[in-house]
Amino acid sequence: MKPDHARNVTYVATCDQGEHGGGLQVMVNKGFAYVGRDVRNGTTVIDVRDAAKPRMVNFLPAAPGTAATHIQAHGDLLLALNRAISGTSPQITEPYAMFKYPMIDYAAPRDPAVPSGLQIFDTSKPGEPRQIGFLPVEGFGFHRLWYVGGRYAYGSVHWDGFTDTIFAVIDLSDPTRPEFGGRWWIPGMHRAAGEAPTWKSGRVSLHHALIAGDLAYGAWRDGGLVVLDVSDKSMPKLICHRNWAPPFPGGTHSPLPLPDRNLLVVGDETTMEDCLQGIQRCWIFDVREPANPVSIATMPVPAEQDYCAKGGKFGMHNFHENRPGSLQSSTLVFCAYLNAGLRVWDISDAFQPREAGYFVPPPPDRLVDPRQKRIINTNDVYVMPDGLMYVTDANHGLMILQYNG
Repeated sequence: MKPDHARNVTYVATCDQGEHGGGLQVMVNKGFAYVGRDVRNGTTVIDVRDAAKPRMVNFLPAAPGTAATHIQAHGDLLLALNRAISGTSPQITEPYAMFKYPMIDYAAPRDPAVPSGLQIFDTSKPGEPRQIGFLPVEGFGFHRLWYVGGRYAYGSVHWDGFTDTIFAVIDLSDPTRPEFGGRWWIPGMHRAAGEAPTWKSGRVSLHHALIAGDLAYGAWRDGGLVVLDVSDKSMPKLICHRNWAPPFPGGTHSPLPLPDRNLLVVGDETTMEDCLQGIQRCWIFDVREPANPVSIATMPVPAEQDYCAKGGKFGMHNFHENRPGSLQSSTLVFCAYLNAGLRVWDISDAFQPREAGYFVPPPPDRLVDPRQKRIINTNDVYVMPDGLMYVTDANHGLMILQYNG
């Protein structure tokens, strides 16, 4: 693959997943890559023990009528959410409705027969995952997860009666019988209980939270950043809520705590094509005092070409999340940047972050996701300790790259 642009990153391989092409979230565990997706509903299992010759070996279908967009893998467990698929309500006709309204308002009614929830797989044989549990949800279900071993996982979950996804703790002490623990939401989201919104407009919804010690850092789309105390798993407590939308466009999507430096990186997702929202930012916060995060810098904006004129969406999507077993760096930040490919930033000086590398793939040869254009849509990145990077794209699928910086 010859990139459109590259610096300090080289191409290694691409995995042809055949009829299960595309890709959203990627996890690498015990020599195998697991790829969730928006389309081709389920999770692909790819043998990457020889990174130059990745080979798809299995496919784990999601429950009928659901999508396994996001997954988590650690130890002998793989968690794959099954999110109920729904079209847009016929009353909503304007473009980008899913990013402008609470899910319960823009989505078509949920089919109660669709088994939304969470699949639990045993991966003691990593190429042959075996489902051992399922956690059902009466609602549209999960959007994303965080699990790095131990008893607890954390998710963004929609239950009937709520306007959108909220924070939830999942107890995996018996992975064959997972249970929910505590929950927390921004006041105004529990419509069935008579709560009224405390915000004027936009979509207030937890995309996901990452956990550092007893703190959960959550990105709440147009609701901004929320820091929770999760020392009591049955009762998460609010420490801080910060929102910079307005005046900025919102879409707060991805948190990345760097606890050894008391820093937090937060990315706002681009939700409209052609920069109709302007330029979305990736922020660096000083979180020495968790109750008072202070924004100290923003990441450099890619500028090798006019990405707004390129078409598609220009802006961040997901960070490499410093998981156990992966590269854990508090000075390098890796980011999937939609139509600008993969970006690497050096934040050794947190007040003056600089670009350290990038790789912008060429347009895809085929469309796997019919909602996309033939423009790259780089979704996620997982980095190994040796700098080997597993990168997903909506149509290219799984690309393997090497960081050489």
